[in-house]
Amino acid sequence: HSCELARAAEAAGADGVLVVTPYYNKPPQEGLLYHFTQVAEASALPAMLYDIPGRTGVPILTETLLRLGEHPQIVAVKDAKADLFGGSVVMASTDLVFYSGDDALNLPWLSVGACGFVSVVGHVVGADLHEMIDAYLAGDRERALEIHRRLLPVVTAIMTRTQGAIAVKSALNLLGLPGGTVR
Repeated sequence: HSCELARAAEAAGADGVLVVTPYYNKPPQEGLLYHFTQVAEASALPAMLYDIPGRTGVPILTETLLRLGEHPQIVAVKDAKADLFGGSVVMASTDLVFYSGDDALNLPWLSVGACGFVSVVGHVVGADLHEMIDAYLAGDRERALEIHRRLLPVVTAIMTRTQGAIAVKSALNLLGLPGGTVR
């Protein structure tokens, strides 16, 4: 099914695919390697792996990421497992580009080499996150930390009060933006 969706995304004009770890059945690491490889090869699109064991039940281990990093179409990782050290090892050993997938850790991920964020709160405070990245990359760590701390209440409200998509849709609607309804 994931391979069919990757082909459909390519046919629809997508620029890449975000491929999540198969959920519910908790595949072994060899199964993850096979799954991600098959999806990456189903289309010509670059693939970003989505490592979110809190939702899927199984992490992509560092060793598996190192192997997946050898695949030419697997280009990035959205990390939502909070393994800064493992991510550092992968970034130092491969060309995989890392993105924070956990808004509470956006600034710490930048500090170990991530290039940015695939963010839930970014739907509401995207300009602030952009400013934090720019400040960090310009060497203004104090400004980046100031922005990080200023956003703590937003991250807390959106990410801990209820499920993130529910909260961000409500926040967007309150801002008069098209957040839509919760399914």
